Amino acid sequence: MKDSINNETTRKSAVKKQLQYEYEKKTAADSVLNMEKAKLEEVKYEQEISKQKMYTYSGIFGFALMLLVAGVSFNAYRQKQKANTVIALQKNIVEEKQKEILDSITYAQRIQSAILAKEGDIKKHLPESFLLYKPKDIVAGDFYFFETTATHLFYAAADCTGHGVPGALVSVVCSNALSRCVKEFNLTDPGKILDQARTLVLETFNKSGQDLKDGMDISLLSKEMSTGKYSWAGANNSLWIIRDNAVIEFKSNKQPIGFSENPMPFTTHTIETEKKDILLLYTDGYADQFGGDKGKKFKYKQLQQKLVSISDKSLQEQKEIIEQNFNEWKGNLEQVDDVCIIGVRI
Repeated sequence: MKDSINNETTRKSAVKKQLQYEYEKKTAADSVLNMEKAKLEEVKYEQEISKQKMYTYSGIFGFALMLLVAGVSFNAYRQKQKANTVIALQKNIVEEKQKEILDSITYAQRIQSAILAKEGDIKKHLPESFLLYKPKDIVAGDFYFFETTATHLFYAAADCTGHGVPGALVSVVCSNALSRCVKEFNLTDPGKILDQARTLVLETFNKSGQDLKDGMDISLLSKEMSTGKYSWAGANNSLWIIRDNAVIEFKSNKQPIGFSENPMPFTTHTIETEKKDILLLYTDGYADQFGGDKGKKFKYKQLQQKLVSISDKSLQEQKEIIEQNFNEWKGNLEQVDDVCIIGVRI
């Protein structure tokens, strides 16, 4: 019985130890599991913290970048505003200067117009005549000269060096010289008028102390009132007479009113006119105009042909036709020079 009790005790002890072992084993397993869970949670936490830090840093960096971009943009905007202000100021200055220059040129046009005869006054003396005058700019180097005395009438187409303001200044000098020849020196012979005009122009230019080569090409017609006879002289520009659908040309002296290496006296031509003759004085602007389908010069030959083809029409119609023809030939191209053509029918 004692052995039975001991065996029972031993069995209970063994069971208890077994249970204790199982418990400890389970507890150890649970502890390992819990530790692994804890580590996993810790890793997850650390990852979450890392994400939060990354989001925070990204946010800070993005905000800083946004501030930088905003700062740069604002600075660029301010610089642009400053530049626009400077540009606007400079534009105002340029516009003001341009207005002053334009006003000066417009005033110069008034002065130049004052030396040109009114077309209505020309018509009183030469009712059968036309004048085509087309300056390239506001003021011109080309001009027409018309003057009368008690005995004679003088009409000329003149082309001074250059165009625009420089040409206009030379034209005032040359026009004044022609007026002095007629009014002050009482000259009536066209050749002698051109000789004296050359002397006066050179005297004026020599006052500057500079070696000026400026001058004038001219075709000058003179009419004796009592007889109706015409005489003519030219400096580089000729005289055309349209008669019986043909062109008769009187050659000019190949020298300008101005400086020349070997100046010679200008030749006076007595013009034997016939009824219905058309006398034509001109400068080179019309013939030198570029245009047409190929953008070439109009040239003198084509101008002569055009004038001959319309010679049976009234002089007013002729003026309108050649002006329209000039504009059509030029098209969208720039006018290259001043234009002056004078027609007188006998």
